[in-house]
Amino acid sequence: MNGPEIHVEFAPELHVFVPRARRSDTVRAATDGVSSLGHVIESLGVPLTEVGALLVDGHEVPVSHVPVAGESVTVRTVARPQRVPGAPLRFLLDVHLGTLARRLRLLGVDTAYESTDIGDPALAARSAAERRVMLSRDRGLLRRRELWAGAFVYSTRPEEQLWDVLGRFEPELLPWTRCTACNGVLREATKEEVAGQLRHGTHATYDVFARCGACGRAYWKGAHHEQLEAIVERAMEFWSERR
Repeated sequence: MNGPEIHVEFAPELHVFVPRARRSDTVRAATDGVSSLGHVIESLGVPLTEVGALLVDGHEVPVSHVPVAGESVTVRTVARPQRVPGAPLRFLLDVHLGTLARRLRLLGVDTAYESTDIGDPALAARSAAERRVMLSRDRGLLRRRELWAGAFVYSTRPEEQLWDVLGRFEPELLPWTRCTACNGVLREATKEEVAGQLRHGTHATYDVFARCGACGRAYWKGAHHEQLEAIVERAMEFWSERR
């Protein structure tokens, strides 16, 4: 696009997507008189999954608005908590977010995860088919039109990633109800039902077990339980404070 210019002001939270050389208070962007405002914003590097209200000369417009020369555009970030209409809130994470996936499952959040790189088209298709919110740090993936919904994961640190997702979507938390390995639902199990997965010391020490209804994996309060309990307690405090 090399036509007349518009002036675009991004919310500070969105500056991470804009090339450093263009991170001024107002970005000048060329228009062609045909492309939508959403297309212009994405051409500047900002995925529409991260865009909230759009104001043109102070008036809210849809992403389909076709800008004309001289307009002043304000791009706000997504309002929090973000509501995703039309389906139960559930997520799909790409290959780079395995720790986040396990922590969301620990908290009972329905979280699908691809442990191998199946490619952006397949991820986007699964998001649409299962109506899952795609969580990723891949901006190209988040720009794919076939996504059901998506969100950029801003941090590379798993703990910060978790707080960001919880704060943005406020999913219902049901700790200890999902398998951290496969996302299946856990149910109570007897020692006899899981005996084949227990070492002698575990068999002698523990009496309370759960088992995944999907993959059959057994769970009990083992050596790492205190660490996991700390994650759950912090998450529940975080969640209750926002309610």
